[in-house]
Amino acid sequence: MSQKILIVDDAAFMRMMIKDILIKNGFEVVGEAADGAQAVEKYKETSPDLVTMDITMPEMDGITALKEIKKINSNAKVIMCSAMGQQAMVIDAIQAGAKDFIVKPFQADRVIEAISKTLS
Repeated sequence: MSQKILIVDDAAFMRMMIKDILIKNGFEVVGEAADGAQAVEKYKETSPDLVTMDITMPEMDGITALKEIKKINSNAKVIMCSAMGQQAMVIDAIQAGAKDFIVKPFQADRVIEAISKTLS
């Protein structure tokens, strides 16, 4: 059974890029969200095996959404994505429960490596 993944990013083209990488590598994309509030709703609806979460988004940022998802499921697997490899944000994300961190622009093999490692 393929692993179900929810993609969260406010940039449609980023969601498309990640989706493309995932589908080519045999993952099932069960949903997409453009902000943290949508991410939390989609998480409840789809119960994905893993979430790729952008940090900087309108409405609700990725770290707040991560904390909300962790309230729903303390075992939720979330990988944070951000263009800014800001140390403080990475630390905040990890402390909030993120399993890994991918820096944009994505290298397909790095994305798959992070997801495979987190799901195994």
